[in-house]
Amino acid sequence: MSNNQLVIGVDYGSDSVRSVIVNAANGEEIASSVFNYPRWRDGKYCVPAENQFRQHPQDYIDGLKATIKDCIAQAGGEAIAKNIKGISVDTTGSTPVAVDTTGTPLALTPGFETNPNAMFVLWKDHTSVKEAAQINEHATKFDTNYLKYVGGIYSSEWFWAKLLHVLRVDGQVRDAAASWVEHCDWIPFLLTGGTDVKAIKRGRCSAGHKALWAEEFDGLPPEEFFVSLDPLLAGFRDKLYHDTYTADEAAGNLSAEWAEILGLSTDVIVGTGAFDAHMGAVGGQIEPYHLSKVMGTSTCDILVAPTAEMEGKLVRGICGQVNGSVIPGMAGLEAGQSAFGDTYAWFKNILAWPLNNLLSQSQVIDAATAEALKEEISEMIIPELSRQAALLPIDESNELAIDWFNGRRTPDANQELKGAISGLGLGSDATRVFRALAEATCFGAKSIVDRFISEGIPVKGIIGIGGVAKKSPFVMQMMADVLGMPIRIHQFKHTCALGAAMFAAVVAGIYPTIEEAMTAMGRGFDQVYEPNVALKEVYQQRYNQYNTLGRFVANEVALKNNPELQNA
Repeated sequence: MSNNQLVIGVDYGSDSVRSVIVNAANGEEIASSVFNYPRWRDGKYCVPAENQFRQHPQDYIDGLKATIKDCIAQAGGEAIAKNIKGISVDTTGSTPVAVDTTGTPLALTPGFETNPNAMFVLWKDHTSVKEAAQINEHATKFDTNYLKYVGGIYSSEWFWAKLLHVLRVDGQVRDAAASWVEHCDWIPFLLTGGTDVKAIKRGRCSAGHKALWAEEFDGLPPEEFFVSLDPLLAGFRDKLYHDTYTADEAAGNLSAEWAEILGLSTDVIVGTGAFDAHMGAVGGQIEPYHLSKVMGTSTCDILVAPTAEMEGKLVRGICGQVNGSVIPGMAGLEAGQSAFGDTYAWFKNILAWPLNNLLSQSQVIDAATAEALKEEISEMIIPELSRQAALLPIDESNELAIDWFNGRRTPDANQELKGAISGLGLGSDATRVFRALAEATCFGAKSIVDRFISEGIPVKGIIGIGGVAKKSPFVMQMMADVLGMPIRIHQFKHTCALGAAMFAAVVAGIYPTIEEAMTAMGRGFDQVYEPNVALKEVYQQRYNQYNTLGRFVANEVALKNNPELQNA
């Protein structure tokens, strides 16, 4: 193969978008660029106290332009641009948006520019807890179990719950919406110059894991399922889709408009989109029955197994199993934790409260110095806590935490659950509490592994990718100790973007299959965390305590939300 065949992978995360130019011959990163969403950074359209998290499509567009153009400039400009053959995109999910008949998000149309309900509803938006509960109850009324391929429980993080919630609370959006589209499906549609919402190619990944699409159902559940749930859903099934496409299939060619914007050719092929963790698992060189943990603000855990070996097997309480959602010809199984890095960020923000709220009032230092000091110390908090927490003895009586600060994704999705910290005393300092929080996230990871194993799906190894995996030896070593399994860390820094680039190489015809692209472009692993067998017993005891406390918290939340249970 020629060394002048380049591809672009675009990875939309919760806080930013990153693009990479990759040499399709060997996976070498030629250039990388990141763009932080300015509206999101400023907290616009979000109400954390109400679990409302929305993102404006203009942030996505601006980031797409900025990062790809910057990458091309870094790599050598026009001389390099002519060698780019394909672009593929991954995004967070479920992150859907209401669109008009042209497939344009309503927030980009007159009258909706500042309406949060007309924007993308980010994956961690939990304003639709009520709708998710109603979907779960409603599904029990049908002879066909339409939740069977999403672990048996529908989550407020997913497509239909979010759609129904917005339809209920916003009549203007309800009347203007011609359809709803996942972020990972909209970006390829945008790049290919789409103007008809009916022509959007919907990815198998998003449709199967979040929107109840299944081969067995010949598409989405029937109209009766949705109309009897709420008459507001009448007709929406037909406004969506019947067919879905795996990420190794092309969405189309780069449009003339976007080719001019980016300085590329219309010969560039754009791939069908998928979720970040699923493409990240490919970038991280996933193997059958090895669990790929994409560890960032949350975790998304991906396992693949040959389709034939999954015949008749359904794993309870996960985020779905979908043929071809990761690798065509294999079943993709998804699980995850709703708050991982977000748990550490929450604690960091608590500790940084004086920096953020008092330092600017100081009479001792000037404003510029105060700002510089705030930034410097904020960056030191987590690394220093990690260093000191690693020195603490591990004991059964240590502080104990539950990691459900953004609800529980897996096992058994329940976004009403809350985090907790117990065993506090006057000797409980920041380091000890941080250790308890880190331990809780690792116990949350173990509960996922245990669920797969208890359901007859072996977990032969762990692959760690994402920001936490690369930046926190403390958390990774603790996780290896808690799981009692080695964790291999993929050496590529931007693994989700690399996975997208691998799919771009396939849709561009450089490789015939994603497996061959993985073999050629995979960059291997640069670190392995081996479990400390001497800690096996104490961590098992701590894990048992975690489960006991978790059951107590879940029971208290259930009683609070359902007072009638108190008299049962």
